[in-house]
Amino acid sequence: MYTGKRTAPPSRPRRWLLALAALAAALAAAAGLWALTRGPGTAQPPQPSPSPLLLPSALPEPTSTPDPTPTPEPTPTPDPAQALLAEMSLHEKVCQLFVVQPADLVPGVGRVTAAGEATQRALERYPVAGLLYDASNLVTMEQTKEMLANVQSYTKIPLILTCDEEGGRVNRLMHTIGTTYVGPMLNYKDQGPERAAENARVIAADLSACGFNMDLAPVADVWSNPRNTVIGDRAYSDDFAQASLLVAAAVEGFHQGGVACSLKHFPGHGDTSADSHYGSVYVYKTLEELRQAELLPFQAGIEAGADAVMMGHLIIADVDDQPALLSHKIVTELLREELGFDGVVITDSLKMQAMIDHYGSGDIAVGAVQAGVDLLLCPQNLDEAVSALERAVEEGTITQERLDESVLRVLRLKMARGILPVE
Repeated sequence: MYTGKRTAPPSRPRRWLLALAALAAALAAAAGLWALTRGPGTAQPPQPSPSPLLLPSALPEPTSTPDPTPTPEPTPTPDPAQALLAEMSLHEKVCQLFVVQPADLVPGVGRVTAAGEATQRALERYPVAGLLYDASNLVTMEQTKEMLANVQSYTKIPLILTCDEEGGRVNRLMHTIGTTYVGPMLNYKDQGPERAAENARVIAADLSACGFNMDLAPVADVWSNPRNTVIGDRAYSDDFAQASLLVAAAVEGFHQGGVACSLKHFPGHGDTSADSHYGSVYVYKTLEELRQAELLPFQAGIEAGADAVMMGHLIIADVDDQPALLSHKIVTELLREELGFDGVVITDSLKMQAMIDHYGSGDIAVGAVQAGVDLLLCPQNLDEAVSALERAVEEGTITQERLDESVLRVLRLKMARGILPVE
């Protein structure tokens, strides 16, 4: 029997201790994670981890915003008057500053009642702006229409065809070819602007029906001097304010009837006692007195759209010592600049004694254009007047620019009133 001392069993590796430690560490980690994700109240569901930001390997170059395409400026409409002017010779331009009587074109014929080959040749030589007819040229309605239609067909630039058809004692058609009779304007002075406009419309419609396109009316003079016989009942009134209303209405009436019109006789012939048909006429009023009286109907007519203003052969002693049409102070400074008139300035007939007693046709033509006049009415010697103006332009006495100003005004009047078609 074995009675010896029992020995201890051999030692084993402590694997179970290592496993236990690992388990404890795992539990501790799980407990920590649970504590971090657990809210103060109810447990929150786990939040998804954000996706990693994917950056491009290289950013593209920034592109500049293109400038907006500019809106093109509208093409300016060509000025038809300027275009026509550019094609004209010096002679053609100068001739557009004249309105003459048919007999002036065909000297030696005497009474002109038709327009034929002689007239056509004369217009080729002198392509004037227009023709002024009087009673001697008018026989019947049909004859008048045929004559005017023929003469108009002979020209490259259509003509102003005009006459003095005021009504009353100054008429060219009423007592010859039987158009509607209208009495002296003074007779209607208390019938208001409507009557003044209607009278003008009737006169204009009759003129237009015959082939005329302009009337040298209305009279803007006021019959303020009872001794004045050259104006008298041709005036619309003997009161300046009333005349202003009636003259403005007449301008509108002429336009409604289809013709251009001209105020006359600037700066006022109503307070004179002499007649410029027979000699020099003076106006002894200051410029300030004229502004408060004689100029009022002209201003009203201008504001109403008058196409032209006719210069009287008047010497305004307080302003200038020469006739108004030769005075730069009166034509340009007073009429154009002060009264603001940019239409056609036309002379009264240059055959009147007030002019031919003291001046030659060439001197009148050059002096009037220098003063600011556009149209020269019936010079005594057309050839002399045309030659003098051409020579003045060539020598620089009258500039090309000054000549063109007047030609453009004449062309624009023709276009505005349908005399010259605008293409």
